[in-house]
Amino acid sequence: MMQQSELVERVARYNPNFNETLLKKAYAYAMHQHRHQKRANGAPYFSHPLEVAAIVIDLQLDQDSVVAALLHDTIEDTETTKKEIDCIFGTNIGLLVHGLTKLRRLDLVSKKTRQGENLRRLLIAIASDVRVLLIKLADRLHNMRTLHYMLPEKRKRIAEETMEIYAPLAGRMGMQEIREDLEDLAFQTLHAEAYSTIHHKLSLLIQKSKKFIIEIEEKMVKSLLIANIQSVVKSRSKRPYSVFRKMERNGVSFEQLSDIIGFRVIVDEVQHCYQTLCVAHTKWPAVPGRFKDYISTPKQNDYRSLHTTIIGPYHQRVELQIRTHEMDKIAEYGIAAHALYKDGIYSATDTDNDSSDTHLIGQSRSYHWLHRTVKTLFDGEHPDDIFEHTRLELFLDQVFCFTPKGKLIALPRGATVIDFAYAVHTDIGNSCVGCKVNGQHAPIVSRLQNGDEVIIIRSRNQLPSSAWENVVATGKARAGIRRATKEARIQQYLGLGTKILIATFKRINHEFEPDQLEAVLEKVAYKTVNDAIAAVGCGELQPKDVIKAIFPDYQKERVPINKIRTNESWFNLNLMFKIPGRRRSFKFLETAHNHQLTGKIPIRGANENMTVKFNPEGGAVPGDRIVGILTPGEGVTVYPIQANALKAFEQTAHEWLDLRWDIDPDNHEKFPSKIRVVAIDGPGILADISEVIAKEESNISTLCLKSPNWGLTSMDIGLEVWDMKHLNRIIREVRGLSAVSHVTRLNG
Repeated sequence: MMQQSELVERVARYNPNFNETLLKKAYAYAMHQHRHQKRANGAPYFSHPLEVAAIVIDLQLDQDSVVAALLHDTIEDTETTKKEIDCIFGTNIGLLVHGLTKLRRLDLVSKKTRQGENLRRLLIAIASDVRVLLIKLADRLHNMRTLHYMLPEKRKRIAEETMEIYAPLAGRMGMQEIREDLEDLAFQTLHAEAYSTIHHKLSLLIQKSKKFIIEIEEKMVKSLLIANIQSVVKSRSKRPYSVFRKMERNGVSFEQLSDIIGFRVIVDEVQHCYQTLCVAHTKWPAVPGRFKDYISTPKQNDYRSLHTTIIGPYHQRVELQIRTHEMDKIAEYGIAAHALYKDGIYSATDTDNDSSDTHLIGQSRSYHWLHRTVKTLFDGEHPDDIFEHTRLELFLDQVFCFTPKGKLIALPRGATVIDFAYAVHTDIGNSCVGCKVNGQHAPIVSRLQNGDEVIIIRSRNQLPSSAWENVVATGKARAGIRRATKEARIQQYLGLGTKILIATFKRINHEFEPDQLEAVLEKVAYKTVNDAIAAVGCGELQPKDVIKAIFPDYQKERVPINKIRTNESWFNLNLMFKIPGRRRSFKFLETAHNHQLTGKIPIRGANENMTVKFNPEGGAVPGDRIVGILTPGEGVTVYPIQANALKAFEQTAHEWLDLRWDIDPDNHEKFPSKIRVVAIDGPGILADISEVIAKEESNISTLCLKSPNWGLTSMDIGLEVWDMKHLNRIIREVRGLSAVSHVTRLNG
């Protein structure tokens, strides 16, 4: 374990003006507060914050960051308070430690939203002070290095979270060294056998290639000296996870990879980078299509370098990365290597100042991305979508496209014209109706390529389609589409949601008041009352969760209002319903699972001696394209072509019969079908639906009711109809009832 004197000495190497007294005080305080705690491996707990501080020192961060690293677990894991940290170490360090404190268990009704809400708060904390992220990554890196002491299920969860969030986040901020360390440690936990195999093969390859590596390094340095270019040439091999990912992406074996070993050429000046490229391409043949200039067009994490591949000695492909010393530092340490982080300017609120260091933060592409992402979170993203949308932004494969005025737009690979429109401006995305790519009209869902020039065609009357959300590749575009369609969605479901909540609250002898819901919005994870009510209307939020949020102690079970309800079973009964102004009796016909109408079924294509029956789960009606499945000993079962049950017969084509309807226009006959109705649960709803069906001169043959959640009832209703038009008319009329949420046909 690092001693206090060693800690002080390591900080002094890069920061001679540090406050030694403050650093020693933090060391002693953290050690005292954690004195009774142990790590999972039995070591004193203080060894963890000490190792986190060591990683922070390796990044050469400022003194406050080192102190915060030493104290980062004190508020959560000891009796220390933020007020105490502020008093002893100052408010700046107190804010850092508070931002690093792990989130306590969130008081949310839905467990599904907790992980997304954690990420939301983490990103917001990072945006207020980027040092929170740097220390957080150091904390995660040390936890991953000691992960093997944890229980297996906990190891897997932490490794998955590291692979999905923390490693890509480190890469997005340009911290490639930490990203690769996190990826390899997570890969080792999640795929131990694959990691071991690749690691062993890499070791053998590097050992075997020593002579080749030395020769390339010597020849490159010598060639550059002749051109009066001072350089450092060093080899590097891909890390195990990087190799695994490339093998998986390209579907190749380890032996088929040709760029496992690459070389970095580090020079003094930017012009030397291009001169080095000229020397390399003059001395050795260049591989076509393998040149990338990330100096003139840097990546969004500030990475700058020239990439090329040549055919070197022994006719082997050699990958070269050519950069300056400053570019190399940023490539390894990203935002942590930036000059401003040595001068104590970190806060997002400082970006309005006029200092030169503040100007530097304004030039950071990583910082721009972070603020844009956080703005998206503030603009109404639901926590359930945070992981999905943020992860889309974390990966760095890019295409570079241009506006008609020559402005460069960087997008993730696979981005569409819609993504481009939203990247230019949200209003342009919302009003996009067409486009031209390189002067030619193209679909707005077209995938863009490097160098494309895109012209967006707009219409003020346009609203984005919700279907766009399934084709775009950026979180910004998805957020814009969701915001633009949000109001329409609220208007569509607000009334229904209100009725459901009124009925549900009445069931428990309470009256629904929007003010009650407003007081618990954080628990149900919605920003406004209308958002939450609309979510109830569309089935996204269950009414019982609203009741649990408003009345946490409510335990009473809801009383069923209809004694005839069963769960999944079909039943036979006669029911009398009271309908205003008259009395009507509806007969529910006794029906077997192998439903068969009396008389001859009017179809062609089956032997008249065969027993023919309809699909028991959904029937078939004239207007459906139908097929028959021949079952020896049982006859032919008629299915509509869209029936889900046909999937079970995909491998038995010999059992399929091509059938056609043979309807006598003078002898109308009714046929079996089935619909599912979801409606607000309450007295009289079944009678209302039955009355509509009766008015349309249809019979109800079967009925199954169940309650998928509080306030709603789902009814599977077997009908007898003349044809598809008759069925569609019934669906339309039932859907028009105010208490009905939606109606669908069941195909079985």
